[in-house]
Amino acid sequence: MKGTVHFHDLHPPVADLKTEVLIGLASQPKTISPKFFYDEYGSQLFDQITELPEYYPTRTEISILEEHGKEMISLLGKDCLLIELGSGSSLKIRLLLNALQPAAYMPIDICKAHLLKSAHILANDYPNLDIHATCADYSDHFHLPYDPNDKPKAVFFPGSSIGNFDPPQAQNLLQRVADFLGSGSTLLIGVDLKKDQERLNAAYNDAAGVTAAFNFNLLTRINQELNADFDLSRFNHHAFYNEQQGRIEMHLVSQVSHEVQVDGQRFQFEEGESIHTENSYKYTVTQFQNLASEVGFQPIQVWSDSDALFSVHCLRVE
Repeated sequence: MKGTVHFHDLHPPVADLKTEVLIGLASQPKTISPKFFYDEYGSQLFDQITELPEYYPTRTEISILEEHGKEMISLLGKDCLLIELGSGSSLKIRLLLNALQPAAYMPIDICKAHLLKSAHILANDYPNLDIHATCADYSDHFHLPYDPNDKPKAVFFPGSSIGNFDPPQAQNLLQRVADFLGSGSTLLIGVDLKKDQERLNAAYNDAAGVTAAFNFNLLTRINQELNADFDLSRFNHHAFYNEQQGRIEMHLVSQVSHEVQVDGQRFQFEEGESIHTENSYKYTVTQFQNLASEVGFQPIQVWSDSDALFSVHCLRVE
């Protein structure tokens, strides 16, 4: 016996690697969206990153969920429609599913194959679970394809993925979540905290070089899929905490002046010029609560670890 999987395909637009890369490399400064990190090998590398000794966010968030899960569940409410943005770590959602026993679970992810795989694995392990797997881009406008009027709704958004959005973009996303949740509904969200710069910088410059490989894989993917000729030996991985902006920045920095061809177009790199590949914003508890309050969320509770590395917030739509 296994749980029931309903599949809702909202046909999210597929990101156009070629168009976005050509525009990004023609921009000043040069940029490439971090969403292109996640081809099959990139996803494998990210899974390795989450297990590195320097990378604290994943294990710290899991420890918070394990320690305070009962309190969180009492605020989310049993028999709810539990919505997860990004079909991420199976371990995190299992911590909630084991105790919450929701009326239904709705994972939302843009990657159809990953979404369906994880949904069927959970269906095998939770025979009474009603799963509504929804293929959609949660960072854009979409509607809930399954929305029972008689069930409260709760959103689970782990992993500090909110940090990959600039603060105005983060507020836009939170606003959309508040709109589809409706008054009285609940959001449980993981948020990485501001902390010692040395700790932050180490997390994105691990000794084993996995994060660097993750960053470089972006160029490998472009070489393979767009017939480009990036010479990876001419670039360095550079990740650092920008204190003024309150964010980790990841770059690929050209070591020499040279030219690169991508899909028949040529791009000049000066020595020291970089491609900006990712931001990861960090917040204080008060900063994030203020950000969410401005778009209609009321802070209910926040949990953190003893070292104040990471936080999990429970917010309610006013």
